[in-house]
Amino acid sequence: MLSESSSFLKGVMLGSIFCALITMLGHIRIGHGNRMHHEHHHLQAPNKEDISKISEDERMELSKSFRVYCIVLVKPKDVSLWAAVKETWTKHCDKAEFFSSENVKVFESINMETNDMWLMMRKAYKYAFDNYRDQYNWFFLARPSTFAIIENLKYFLLKKDPSQPFYLGHTIKSGDLEYVSVEGGIVLSIESMKRLNSLLSIPEKCPEQGGMIWKISEDKQLAVCLKYAGVFAENAEDSEGKDVFNTKSVGLFIKEAMTNHPNLVVEGCCSDMAVTFNGLTPNQMHVMMYGVYRLRAFGHIFNDALVFLPPNGSEND
Repeated sequence: MLSESSSFLKGVMLGSIFCALITMLGHIRIGHGNRMHHEHHHLQAPNKEDISKISEDERMELSKSFRVYCIVLVKPKDVSLWAAVKETWTKHCDKAEFFSSENVKVFESINMETNDMWLMMRKAYKYAFDNYRDQYNWFFLARPSTFAIIENLKYFLLKKDPSQPFYLGHTIKSGDLEYVSVEGGIVLSIESMKRLNSLLSIPEKCPEQGGMIWKISEDKQLAVCLKYAGVFAENAEDSEGKDVFNTKSVGLFIKEAMTNHPNLVVEGCCSDMAVTFNGLTPNQMHVMMYGVYRLRAFGHIFNDALVFLPPNGSEND
């Protein structure tokens, strides 16, 4: 009896040690999968004064050359948000496509045949690269609860070279891993897409299910894969250091600003050049569309130095 108890205790101890080792390995894999040293960067939008110095011909060329392909990951339960996104901001993408977990008759989409968000993201990126790598230089991925102002995204990217490995949005630090939150939207340059695509078939570096006992979110999985390719998360900010990719709604930001900065509600809220807001309802999407694109003060003329024209045939508002 004593020997049986001793064996049982040994088994418990060995099991505990094994679990601890696996946990440590999991953290090592996600934190140190790539030993290249990288300092976190805060990428800022270009200076408006510099843009005003660009010649008219150069401005026209720039407005035509910036092409953004938009990826929206959806599930059948998101159908009301799906409809709102389709009717609002995605009209301003040079091309937008919806990637769904299953076939949905109501809206046109590309069926990923999986409910797993990481697998959906992987498949969507692969599809986009395989089909559009020669047509678009920037790829923007979002959830259906996100509202995006594509013209501000193009303005932010104006001085960024897509042949460089950009991976940007709203960054979050988790242990040693820094990643771009999918809630604020994720932007990849064509170079980052190339590097990611080269890793998707290498399970040791970019596994379909991750390398740990527990499951991690799709945006963290993406960051792990990109680290192996030497691509690191960058936080996008305006010239005042305010985030332009936001993981909350405008309403929530204003509410927080009224509590924390009652005398500076507007200044304490959001960037004038914000690219995204998240957590919106379908009705809030339409309200945002009205405020951003339709409401104008009579007699007040906006003289932006650069105009991004809508794609041909677009129902752009």
